[in-house]
Amino acid sequence: MPAKHKLLIIEDEEPIRIGLEDVLVFHGFEVVSAADGRDGLHKALTGGFDLVLLDLMLPGIDGYAICERLRAHDPEQPIIMLTARGSDEDIIHGLKLGADDYVAKPFSVAQLVLRVQAVLRRARPTQRMPTYFKLEDGTVIDADNLCARRGGQPIAVTRREMEILQYLAAHGERPIGAEELLHQVWGYPKQANIETRTVAIHIAKLRHKLEPDRAQPRLLITVRGAGYRLLLAD
Repeated sequence: MPAKHKLLIIEDEEPIRIGLEDVLVFHGFEVVSAADGRDGLHKALTGGFDLVLLDLMLPGIDGYAICERLRAHDPEQPIIMLTARGSDEDIIHGLKLGADDYVAKPFSVAQLVLRVQAVLRRARPTQRMPTYFKLEDGTVIDADNLCARRGGQPIAVTRREMEILQYLAAHGERPIGAEELLHQVWGYPKQANIETRTVAIHIAKLRHKLEPDRAQPRLLITVRGAGYRLLLAD
């Protein structure tokens, strides 16, 4: 029998925390929980968890600070944010700090379990992804070193953002839709009917970093009705 995935829930609202514990144990996970930020951070740094479910509004240390500490400690630690805040600014801030995905409260149990399974699965396309390429304006994308450079100046890129760039680059001129990105980059099953803005938010973050004029993108463009394309140097 394969070993169970070990999950940490950091959530101060007791009914939500207990409910999450029950649901995830029922679905076959080993679950540990913490009710405040300081205890949660200590457990996350020392417990060797496969995934951390992290509430943003916590006593002691908030979820943003925990996410930042976890990313500095282990860049590969899977993290899903639990947030009652629904604004793009709050979500963008959490994703910028390195969270893999977010679930907005109130959430359905089915959606939450699906996202947990997807992040743990970390499905990857079978074809080999490009690791070094240039955009049309000369920006260099270096996946092996998780960075981008324009005119010698570094541009910080998260692991998830790099995976999006690699997948778009691998498919050249074919526009890639949000559902395909959710399946191939995030690992969700096909036609899973995921209720999330995470693709659009990540695209917006990438444009903020890469586009000279975000109002008129010319490197990471939207093909109406089809998806996104990355314009590469010849």
